[in-house]
Amino acid sequence: MKKKFIADLHIHSKYSRATSPHMDLPNLSKWAKIKGIDLLGTGDFTHHLWLDHLKSTLEPVDNGLFKYNDVHFMLTVEISSIYSKNGRCYRIHNLIFAPSFKTVDKINKTLSKIGNLHSDGRPILGLDAAKLARIVFDIDPNCMLVPAHIWTPWFSLFGSKSGFDVLEDCFEDQAKNIYALETGLSSDPAMNWRLSALDKYTLISNSDCHSPQKIGREANVFNCELSYFEIMDVLKTKDKKRFLNTIEFFPEEGKYHFDGHRNCKVRFSPQQTKKNKGLCPVCGKSVTVGVTNRVEVLADRPEGFVPENSIPFKNFIPLDEIISDALEVGKTSKRVIKAYDDAISKLGTEFDILMHKKEKELFSALPEKIAEGILKVRRNECVINPGFDGQYGTVSIFGKPKKARVDPEKPKKAINKKSAEVADNEKQLSFF
Repeated sequence: MKKKFIADLHIHSKYSRATSPHMDLPNLSKWAKIKGIDLLGTGDFTHHLWLDHLKSTLEPVDNGLFKYNDVHFMLTVEISSIYSKNGRCYRIHNLIFAPSFKTVDKINKTLSKIGNLHSDGRPILGLDAAKLARIVFDIDPNCMLVPAHIWTPWFSLFGSKSGFDVLEDCFEDQAKNIYALETGLSSDPAMNWRLSALDKYTLISNSDCHSPQKIGREANVFNCELSYFEIMDVLKTKDKKRFLNTIEFFPEEGKYHFDGHRNCKVRFSPQQTKKNKGLCPVCGKSVTVGVTNRVEVLADRPEGFVPENSIPFKNFIPLDEIISDALEVGKTSKRVIKAYDDAISKLGTEFDILMHKKEKELFSALPEKIAEGILKVRRNECVINPGFDGQYGTVSIFGKPKKARVDPEKPKKAINKKSAEVADNEKQLSFF
C-alpha cells in the first residue's frame, strides 16, 4: 500500500566507536516515534553482537524490511575502505543496504576473510571500493551500495584529503551499479546540483547519528509502498512522484562546510583560503579544505542552478536547538528537555511540529518565542557561523552569535592570536 513516510537510512549502533550506549532497538524505535520517522537503517550489520540483537529482536515483514515496536528497519552498514591505488592512499566510506539476513550473512562471511569485523560497528577494511562493490553485487544484485557523505574531507568519494575527482575512477566497472549518493551534513542538494556529472544520481540525506536523539537530523520523504524493493526502485529511477524531498541540515551547520584549522580556531571561506595560499595564518600549515571549497573546484555550473530532474529539499534546524536558542540555555539543559517534551506531548512528532503545524497551533500550544523560532526557521531566517575542520557550525535564530575575529587582510598579525577566528564568517540565509 502506498503511503507517505520519512526514512533515515544511515545510523550506527552502540558497537561503533564514539556512539551512545543507548543506540539499541528499544531506544531507536522510541525516538523514531518521537521524531516521526517510519523507517530506520539498522547500521552496523557486520558486527556480530549487533547482528545477534537484530536477528533476535526484529520481525520480518516479508518485503525486505523488518519491524520492531511499530517502526520499520532496513538492514544497513557503513564500510570504511582505506587502500592504495595508483600510488595514492584513498579513504572511502560506503553504505550497503541488504534485503535479508541470508544476504547479510554471506556478505559478512566474505568480508571477515578480508579484515576484522568484530572491533567496530563500522569496520575498517583494506579493500578497494570497486572490489567491495563487486563482492556485494555478486552476492546479491538486490543489494544497494551508496557512497556515504560524499564531500567529507577525510573519508569520502570526493573528499579533499582522500577522495577522487570522478566517480568512475573510484568504482571502475561497478559505477553502473551506483544509483544514489549521500550528500552528508556539510552539503545540501543545491551544492551537488552544480556538478552535471551527478544529475543521474538520486541524492539522499541521512543523519549518520551516534545517539538516538539525533536520528532524523537529515532524512528522506517517500510516497510509496513501505517495502525494501519499492524503495530501491525509487532510488534507481529517481522517481519524483515517489521520492518527494529530503530533509536537510543547513549545510553551514555541518562540521566541514568551510576550510580551516580547528586547533588554531581559524575558519576560512574558499576565497580566504585561496588568498592565504591554503595556509593557516596561526601555525603556517595547510588548512583542511572543506566541502564548499571542494564543490567549487569540481563544479561546472554556477550557484543556483537547478537541474530539471532534481528532487526538492527543505532545510530545518532540530527542535531542541530552536528551543535552546529561544531560551538562551544549552540544548541539554533541563529547561530545554522539559520544553521539548511539552511540545511533543501537545503537538505530536518533531517533524510534524517543524514542518506542518499551522502558526495558530504553534502559538496556542508553545511559548511565544519558541513558536516564533520555528516559524523563523521555516522562513530560513537564521545566521550561521559555518562549521570547519571537524567543528559544527553555530546557529543563531534570534541574534548574531558572538565570536573573536582575525582580519584576513593581515594574516601575519594573527600568528600570535591563538584564540582568533577569521573574520566575516556569518552567513545570512535567505534562499529557498
